[in-house]
Amino acid sequence: MPAVIAESDVSKWSDETGVRYHFPKQFKGALSEGMEVLYYKCRMKEKEFKNLRLSTKPHYFGVGRVVRIYADLDSTTGDLFADIEGFKPFEFAVPTKVDGQYFEPVPPTPKTNYWRSSVRKINQDVFDRVRSHAVLKEQPSLSSVSEDGAQEFETRITGIEGKKIAYYGVRYERNPKLRSRAIDIHGLRCNACNFDFEKAYGEHAKGFIHVHHVKPISEYEEDQVVDPATDMITLCANCHAVVHKKPQQLLSVEQLKGVLSGRWVFDDSTIGK
Repeated sequence: MPAVIAESDVSKWSDETGVRYHFPKQFKGALSEGMEVLYYKCRMKEKEFKNLRLSTKPHYFGVGRVVRIYADLDSTTGDLFADIEGFKPFEFAVPTKVDGQYFEPVPPTPKTNYWRSSVRKINQDVFDRVRSHAVLKEQPSLSSVSEDGAQEFETRITGIEGKKIAYYGVRYERNPKLRSRAIDIHGLRCNACNFDFEKAYGEHAKGFIHVHHVKPISEYEEDQVVDPATDMITLCANCHAVVHKKPQQLLSVEQLKGVLSGRWVFDDSTIGK
């Protein structure tokens, strides 16, 4: 069962966002190793933090997974640390409620104190609904298309990805040059639904797209040669999330296109109407 972990702009706790969470012993049973967590930012109290947040209001701003829980040896009150892995920040704040309804089921009493809890257990449905409203933050890469629109010729590039790194678990290295080359080859439109972030959101989203590995990096047994022309593809955030929705039953891009067929495909002509 997932949980929400809260951070404040000013705190006595030794938190490192996306790396380590510091919490009191009263929530010892609320977090466990392997648990998915939603990061929650409390209400802004000091204006000086405005530009360091996604919103001045309470909001969710990222997801991660607890990989290790251990005692704070300097604490005299039994405080704990939780190491976080796979932190993915959101591009935009996800508010605590949409259409007047809170994502989290707030008990009738004590309603005020509920939001003061630094760790709050939630069910998988709440986690998934918040996640479905989020766009994961990803550094944009520019295509090698020249200003006159001509595609610049470049020899095919291959490279190594998937090198394992010990970090209280396993992380997988990604090669930014391969990502950039994949965008050059496959473009900035989603190859499943045709969505174009710049067309939809304007200059702010220029160059934004997700790059999907046809074979998940986590399945690599060792360092592996990856060809961005055949082993990678560009997808929008929604399609990328749907592909990975069921880890034991990943969809291929062709299967995803089949799911979309006759349902919904992005159409430039509808923008602005």
